[in-house]
Amino acid sequence: MDIREIYKDTGISESVYEYCESVLETLKERFEKIDRIAEYNQLKVLNAFRKNRVSAEHFAATSGYGYNDAGRDTLERIYADVFGSEDALVRSQITCGTHALCVAMSAVVRPGDEILSPVGKPYDTLEEVIGIRPSAGSLAENGVTYRQAELRSDGSFDYPAIKAAINERTKLIEIQRSKGYDSRPTFSVEQIGELISFIRSVKPEVICMVDNCYGEFVETKEPSQAGADMVVGSLIKNPGGGLAPAGGYICGTKECIDLAARRLTSPGLGREVGANLGTNPAFYEGFFLAPVVTAGAEKGAIFAAALYEKLGFEVYPKSETERYDIIQAVTLGSEAYMRAFCEGIQAASPVDSFVKPIPEAMPGYNDPVIMAAGDFVQGSSIELSADGPVRPPYQIYFQGGITWYHAKVGIMMSLQKLVDAGFHL
Repeated sequence: MDIREIYKDTGISESVYEYCESVLETLKERFEKIDRIAEYNQLKVLNAFRKNRVSAEHFAATSGYGYNDAGRDTLERIYADVFGSEDALVRSQITCGTHALCVAMSAVVRPGDEILSPVGKPYDTLEEVIGIRPSAGSLAENGVTYRQAELRSDGSFDYPAIKAAINERTKLIEIQRSKGYDSRPTFSVEQIGELISFIRSVKPEVICMVDNCYGEFVETKEPSQAGADMVVGSLIKNPGGGLAPAGGYICGTKECIDLAARRLTSPGLGREVGANLGTNPAFYEGFFLAPVVTAGAEKGAIFAAALYEKLGFEVYPKSETERYDIIQAVTLGSEAYMRAFCEGIQAASPVDSFVKPIPEAMPGYNDPVIMAAGDFVQGSSIELSADGPVRPPYQIYFQGGITWYHAKVGIMMSLQKLVDAGFHL
């Protein structure tokens, strides 16, 4: 069957297909660069598996306390090797990226300490963890204060403001790599390393933590290789490769990882407990596939940027901008277009393709959120998805696609639904 016919059967019109193919012709060089990075990272992961002598025994399930779980412990050594850190904590008991960040922060701060964000406000769901928005059990309730230094108008670090914000109580620097629900740059590992070096010149003993969500494997290095004491993320994003059913990771110094393990379980037990409950095969295989899966998602983000930018929509980052995460923001300008975009992503999903997304209140968010995600693992952001808070300027955030071809058809379908809603190509 001709490829055009199968796209037609999928619901893509001839005009949308032709337009999208013309955009793709301009992206071949960008995609070749992404493939080279994926190849490098694939070999890096493979070498870590070989070094740690992974065998079938590491896939065995453990239950109860999870004592002597060789598979769990070996996987953590692999993460540490790949991320270039002293140690790692990789657990199914970490429920999401926000939980991983909460564990990491809570592990190292004490009453009277202060957290500083040098990149402006954090992601929405961290606001209640920190206590920016009052919430039971927040760090603020436990006597931890917070301040932030805003980025400059061009999105660069405001070094004088950061220096002025650091004081005798500053214990933890929280650096969010990705833009989250904001229109500011995502930072490269090199930029993060420069920021950490500057902060250490002001206060050498401060702990630097990087929220690495959406950024893993986009470059050949991770922030722990640029001086971060802790690098934190979710297994249902990039490093899970679309196979991990849950979980999160913290890579970093031995001292920080030991404290995080004690916070996750309990003092006196630390990392010695935590059964894998049969998740190890998915964790291992997902991590092994993650470099190529991430590359496909990054291609999808660039394709979305180029496609919508050419149509006159504001996109962030721009299509030609160097990328450091898999998220693409598109300013659609109206709730109607947000709904149409999400309907397209949902219609192109393998699960719940017949569902129509609608905005709803979600835990951790201050505005109604619309979300399209027909995924095999609930909430898996490495799978094809789009979401955003329904508020002006009505930005949608697209990410994921376990394969490049799925990301491609998802973007094409999003445009098709906009055309069906009245947008003219």
